[in-house]
Amino acid sequence: MDDLLREVQAEKEFILDTLRASNEALQRKEKTVVELAAISTFLQNTYNGIENLLKRVLKFKGISIPVSESWHKDLLDLSVDNQIISLELSKRPDEYRAFRHFSVHGYGIMLDKEKLMPLAENLQNLWKDFESELDTFIKPLRSE
Repeated sequence: MDDLLREVQAEKEFILDTLRASNEALQRKEKTVVELAAISTFLQNTYNGIENLLKRVLKFKGISIPVSESWHKDLLDLSVDNQIISLELSKRPDEYRAFRHFSVHGYGIMLDKEKLMPLAENLQNLWKDFESELDTFIKPLRSE
């Protein structure tokens, strides 16, 4: 259990550092391709961090994630099935997952500011809600 708590805390710190950097980029008045690429990277990093947290908790519970092309979605579904996060929350990262796919396989110069900015501006809220549900799940495990 201590290992899980240490891993979760470390991942949360990386996510919080990433969100701070993202906020700094969002506050810049001009959003050139450089700022947009940075914001894109921060979105991708935060989404990956959320997935990492879910993978760690599922691993702790002895649940493996099926290897498939849809493993990112399967991860969220397993997390709902195991009551780590709610069904409602599991649907909110869909746009981030799709964006992550584009970001990994696309080019930074092709970023669409109109699609990127709403995701970036809502990322903090997604994180707060995710962290709250994760903490609610982990809290009873501390006494095991």
